[in-house]
Amino acid sequence: MEKRQPVLERSTARWDETQLQILDAAELLITQRGVGGLTIAELARTSGFSRPTVYRSWQGADDVVRAALLRRVLDLLSGFTPATTREELVADVLEFARRFRADAMYTALLEREPEVFTRYTLQRFGSSQLAILDWLAESITRAQEQGSVRSGDPAEIATMLLLITQSAILSHGTVSVLLDAAAWRRELRFALDGHLRP
Repeated sequence: MEKRQPVLERSTARWDETQLQILDAAELLITQRGVGGLTIAELARTSGFSRPTVYRSWQGADDVVRAALLRRVLDLLSGFTPATTREELVADVLEFARRFRADAMYTALLEREPEVFTRYTLQRFGSSQLAILDWLAESITRAQEQGSVRSGDPAEIATMLLLITQSAILSHGTVSVLLDAAAWRRELRFALDGHLRP
């Protein structure tokens, strides 16, 4: 059996050391205070860099938030390898969902500012979603070649797979009185598998 190679390793290539330190401070502020607590002035104080240094990389706080969210998604995706079967793909998506829900920054957003999470992940499509879609589409293509995923445009199938998973994650707290963690995972598995099955 072909050895699965990582889709991507955690990469710092898109950000230099100063930018990474600023993003560290941004993650801390978002986790502790929410997106509303992230101003360029507060980011400069927390990171130890001047406001002009922050502005050299980002136009404003909104851009910093988007960069922080992208960085977290890339971290969560690191180590995943392209799936070659439907079973592997479903297991990978469930593991990604678990990592996402366990992530301190995303957990804070989901619990305290769900409208912010919705704005940045559902209402406006950005780099974070594109990174996830690239990973999903590659896995779907490979699993289609093995015959375990239905035919169709991998990008379109990946988009709906992402929407199903995002919806389940966003609604998890609401339905927790109806579905415990095990049931939530089981039902999401059935939904994902049914979407992909030939």
